[in-house]
Amino acid sequence: LCAAVPLKDMKLLDVKLGQLPTWLAMRDFTPSGIVGALRRAAFWFGEFTFPHKFLVQVWPSQIPVFVLGDTKGNAQRAPRLLRPTSRGPLPGWRPFSSSQASGKLPGSDLREIDAGSSAEAVGEEEEEEEEDEGVEFGTLSNKFSSRKYYHKTTSRFQNLKLQEGEEEPERKLRRGPKNSPYWYFLKCKALIKEDKLAEALELFEVQMLKEERVQPEESNYTVLIGGCGRVGYVKKAFRLYNDMKKRGLTPTEATYTALFNACAESPWKDSGLQSALKLRQQLKSKNEELNLITYHALLKVCALCSDLRMCFDVLKEMVHKGHVLTAETFSFLLMSCIKDSENGFRYALQVWKEMTKLGIKADSHIYNLMLRAARDCGIGDPVVASEVLLRPAHDNSSQLRLAPGRQKEKVKNQKKKGSESAAAVQLDVEAMEKQLFWESSVRPEEPIRQQNKDVNCTETEPAALDSPSVAHGRTGALMRRGQNKTEQEQARLSQKLRFCNLPNLLDSRMADAAVVSLGTAATPSDRLALMGDAEGFLNKMKDDNAEPNIKTFTLLAELVGPQSPSESSLLALLDEHKVKVDVTFFNTLIRKKSKQGDLEGAKSVLPALVKRGLSPNLQTFCNLAIACHREKDGLQLLSDLKRSGVTPNKYIYSTLIAAAVRQLDYSYLTEILRDMRNNQVPPNEVIIRQLEFAAQYPPKFDRYKSKNPYLEKIDGFRGYYYRWLKVMAGEETPHPWEKYRTAKRAVDDHKEEAVQEQPGQ
Repeated sequence: LCAAVPLKDMKLLDVKLGQLPTWLAMRDFTPSGIVGALRRAAFWFGEFTFPHKFLVQVWPSQIPVFVLGDTKGNAQRAPRLLRPTSRGPLPGWRPFSSSQASGKLPGSDLREIDAGSSAEAVGEEEEEEEEDEGVEFGTLSNKFSSRKYYHKTTSRFQNLKLQEGEEEPERKLRRGPKNSPYWYFLKCKALIKEDKLAEALELFEVQMLKEERVQPEESNYTVLIGGCGRVGYVKKAFRLYNDMKKRGLTPTEATYTALFNACAESPWKDSGLQSALKLRQQLKSKNEELNLITYHALLKVCALCSDLRMCFDVLKEMVHKGHVLTAETFSFLLMSCIKDSENGFRYALQVWKEMTKLGIKADSHIYNLMLRAARDCGIGDPVVASEVLLRPAHDNSSQLRLAPGRQKEKVKNQKKKGSESAAAVQLDVEAMEKQLFWESSVRPEEPIRQQNKDVNCTETEPAALDSPSVAHGRTGALMRRGQNKTEQEQARLSQKLRFCNLPNLLDSRMADAAVVSLGTAATPSDRLALMGDAEGFLNKMKDDNAEPNIKTFTLLAELVGPQSPSESSLLALLDEHKVKVDVTFFNTLIRKKSKQGDLEGAKSVLPALVKRGLSPNLQTFCNLAIACHREKDGLQLLSDLKRSGVTPNKYIYSTLIAAAVRQLDYSYLTEILRDMRNNQVPPNEVIIRQLEFAAQYPPKFDRYKSKNPYLEKIDGFRGYYYRWLKVMAGEETPHPWEKYRTAKRAVDDHKEEAVQEQPGQ
């Protein structure tokens, strides 16, 4: 058993209530005993509250703290703790405020404390003396609150706090009146209109949410999602959409339209299509009713990211819901037709026919889409095209009549009749789809029957040479086979007179016997001739009250045949329709002549460009570089650019390298690479692929077996090319969304954003 502790050595908390008088009588109240008790108290107080070098007396009030030390600044333990008198500080005592003690005590040096001015210390003491006048011992707790809690701290903890403060400074709240959510809506809308999406996102996420802490509304999110949709920033658009739902805000139809538009404009079409289909499935599960504008945005996604069949699925749903189809609806169908490079032109003509049957007049945008289809797409199988496009209107009018549908109000008022009409309309859309993809359902015997019919038509073709379409094709063929100048001029004049009589497949009033059958229509000019050529096409636009713009004439410049009267009359037609010409139109004419190898003809367009008050740009010189097949012409172009003070870009060099590789002119390639090195133009991926192909030996090439004059200088080019690669820096392809991301203020934020931008989030 442990020995019993004597009552004299017991602590106050261990003494029982009955033993308290005896314990007090045993205390030593002599001066030496009081001093010893104070020494023990001072030792334990300094041991557990502050480091061992300090001895601090803290009064139960916000009064100065005195640190004991000698006159040299070395800390000592005080033999006694005394209240400083009014005559001044005792020798070895230095006044030290409590705020300084909390910031300087851990790991600080006493010499830094001695560096303070003595005048400030004396002033503080005088103020304290004035405040403490009339205060007796034991009455301070009645006026001042005592300090009850003491927290231990270390130098390492203080260093961590300082490091955190340096890396991530606390953002101060903005003072003064806060801006309203509507003000932020207008400000973000103006920034987005100025193509400053990054600034708009910064304004919303930093100033509105973090600094002013304004509660956002649905319109604030919708306008930013719309801005992200215009540039295809899909990840940010859906992140804002999810944040909007977490805040309890209800998305509107404008929000869904902006999200679908973001998916359509995405640089990665597959990812955009998957996001759009997922959103569509969510809306179906919630039974959300979409308006016509939102359906158009969904059609745009299907047109740009998928195929025509998916567009018809959305079209069926639109008609079933009772929406009225407009010209914009068919414009998205035409955009989907253009994606099919083999049969797109035939699909576009069929969609055009269905649009005209509904009584919808085309606008300038639809006419431009038809020109794009004629430029980029083929007509497909001529037999199928002749059967579908030249069929009389009364044969397929009953099958392809696409009723415009009814308004939603009418469908609600007449539920029974509405269900029947919706079913009938859906059958009409299905009939239109079957008619459009007619070749997939044709029986094996039908193509043979159509071929026999085509042969019979070709036998009777000499008797139909007087028809305008056949005469047009024959005169064009005769002109190409070789005639003298007078015969060519006569043919051009007779051809010019027939322009107004050319059959136009865009015109529903065209006579059935005007065209017997369709040929392959392999060239864009042939496909333009099926739409009445340039003059007939513009006359059709005039009938529909559609004004042609500069994009219309630029597309016509690409479609008209070379050296044709339509090409020479384009500038006159521009002036006639009062359309302001731009550099892109002249660049199209220059590129067309350069592709034919006519460098002088391409240069002859430059005076007309300058005459209109325009200046050539880098695209103009890039089009001229297409015709520079010889080393002399290419180097002359580079020297002209240097004299003009213009630095060639990567596209000009890529065009010159392509021409040199086709000619296997390795000295020409070496000069181009030397000029690139002098101008410090970094090569892109296309240029590297071209040069790697040029540096490879041909398959089955044996230099010892036979002499090839084209490959004599390949070794010299290879040596220079590999040295050139070591000194040239490649071009870094920027991320499509880099310029729209908000600027971060720390490296950790950049890393976190990079993780969030990974696919599959």
